[in-house]
Amino acid sequence: MTEHVPLTRGAWNVQADDPEALGDYWASFLDVVPNHCSGMEYLPAYESGGVPMMFQPRTTPRPEHRDSHVDPTVPWGQRGPYVDRAVSLGATVKWDVLDEHPHVR
Repeated sequence: MTEHVPLTRGAWNVQADDPEALGDYWASFLDVVPNHCSGMEYLPAYESGGVPMMFQPRTTPRPEHRDSHVDPTVPWGQRGPYVDRAVSLGATVKWDVLDEHPHVR
Protein backbone atom coordinates (compact mmCIF):
# COMPACT_ATOMS: atom_id res chain seq x y z
CA MET A 1 0.00 0.00 0.00
CA THR A 2 1.34 3.47 -0.85
CA GLU A 3 1.45 6.29 1.64
CA HIS A 4 -1.33 8.85 1.25
CA VAL A 5 0.05 12.21 0.17
CA PRO A 6 -2.41 15.12 0.29
CA LEU A 7 -2.99 17.03 -2.91
CA THR A 8 -1.76 20.62 -2.74
CA ARG A 9 -2.35 23.59 -5.04
CA GLY A 10 0.63 24.16 -7.30
CA ALA A 11 -0.47 27.17 -9.36
CA TRP A 12 -3.41 28.52 -11.30
CA ASN A 13 -2.30 28.46 -14.97
CA VAL A 14 -3.76 30.75 -17.61
CA GLN A 15 -3.10 31.04 -21.34
CA ALA A 16 -3.16 34.65 -22.50
CA ASP A 17 -2.52 36.63 -25.66
CA ASP A 18 -0.23 38.89 -23.62
CA PRO A 19 0.93 36.92 -20.55
CA GLU A 20 3.21 39.70 -19.34
CA ALA A 21 0.49 42.37 -19.40
CA LEU A 22 -2.06 40.10 -17.71
CA GLY A 23 0.50 38.94 -15.17
CA ASP A 24 1.55 42.52 -14.45
CA TYR A 25 -2.11 43.49 -13.88
CA TRP A 26 -2.64 40.67 -11.37
CA ALA A 27 0.74 41.34 -9.72
CA SER A 28 -0.27 44.97 -9.18
CA PHE A 29 -3.72 44.02 -7.91
CA LEU A 30 -2.41 41.31 -5.58
CA ASP A 31 0.65 43.33 -4.53
CA VAL A 32 3.20 40.65 -5.43
CA VAL A 33 6.40 40.81 -7.50
CA PRO A 34 6.10 38.93 -10.80
CA ASN A 35 8.85 36.76 -12.22
CA HIS A 36 9.23 37.06 -16.02
CA CYS A 37 10.64 33.87 -17.52
CA SER A 38 10.80 32.75 -21.17
CA GLY A 39 7.62 34.51 -22.29
CA MET A 40 5.73 33.42 -19.19
CA GLU A 41 4.97 35.28 -16.00
CA TYR A 42 4.88 33.65 -12.56
CA LEU A 43 3.24 35.32 -9.56
CA PRO A 44 4.01 33.85 -6.15
CA ALA A 45 1.23 33.36 -3.64
CA TYR A 46 0.59 36.47 -1.55
CA GLU A 47 0.72 34.50 1.67
CA SER A 48 1.38 30.98 2.90
CA GLY A 49 -1.37 28.67 1.69
CA GLY A 50 -2.28 31.00 -1.17
CA VAL A 51 -2.26 29.98 -4.82
CA PRO A 52 0.51 31.12 -7.17
CA MET A 53 -0.46 32.13 -10.71
CA MET A 54 1.30 31.35 -14.01
CA PHE A 55 0.50 33.21 -17.24
CA GLN A 56 1.61 31.47 -20.43
CA PRO A 57 1.36 32.39 -24.12
CA ARG A 58 -1.86 31.20 -25.78
CA THR A 59 -1.15 28.23 -28.06
CA THR A 60 -4.65 27.76 -29.47
CA PRO A 61 -7.39 30.15 -30.61
CA ARG A 62 -9.23 31.86 -27.77
CA PRO A 63 -12.31 29.86 -26.80
CA GLU A 64 -15.70 31.51 -27.20
CA HIS A 65 -16.52 30.74 -23.57
CA ARG A 66 -13.91 30.83 -20.79
CA ASP A 67 -13.76 27.70 -18.68
CA SER A 68 -12.54 29.37 -15.50
CA HIS A 69 -12.32 32.64 -13.67
CA VAL A 70 -10.87 34.00 -10.44
CA ASP A 71 -13.00 34.89 -7.42
CA PRO A 72 -10.84 37.05 -5.17
CA THR A 73 -12.16 37.31 -1.62
CA VAL A 74 -11.92 40.57 0.32
CA PRO A 75 -12.88 41.47 3.89
CA TRP A 76 -16.65 41.71 4.38
CA GLY A 77 -17.97 45.22 3.76
CA GLN A 78 -14.76 46.44 2.09
CA ARG A 79 -15.47 45.41 -1.48
CA GLY A 80 -15.85 48.92 -2.93
CA PRO A 81 -12.22 50.05 -2.51
CA TYR A 82 -10.98 46.77 -4.03
CA VAL A 83 -13.26 47.16 -7.05
CA ASP A 84 -12.11 50.77 -7.42
CA ARG A 85 -8.48 49.64 -7.27
CA ALA A 86 -9.04 46.92 -9.87
CA VAL A 87 -10.68 49.45 -12.21
CA SER A 88 -7.84 51.94 -11.69
CA LEU A 89 -5.43 49.18 -12.82
CA GLY A 90 -7.43 48.49 -15.99
CA ALA A 91 -10.27 46.14 -15.05
CA THR A 92 -13.79 46.62 -16.37
CA VAL A 93 -16.90 46.18 -14.22
CA LYS A 94 -19.38 43.98 -16.12
CA TRP A 95 -21.99 43.50 -13.38
CA ASP A 96 -22.30 43.46 -9.62
CA VAL A 97 -22.27 39.90 -8.35
CA LEU A 98 -24.09 41.03 -5.19
CA ASP A 99 -27.18 41.67 -7.34
CA GLU A 100 -27.27 37.92 -8.03
CA HIS A 101 -25.70 36.51 -4.85
CA PRO A 102 -25.99 38.87 -1.87
CA HIS A 103 -24.11 36.43 0.40
CA VAL A 104 -20.86 36.71 -1.64
CA ARG A 105 -17.92 38.50 -0.04
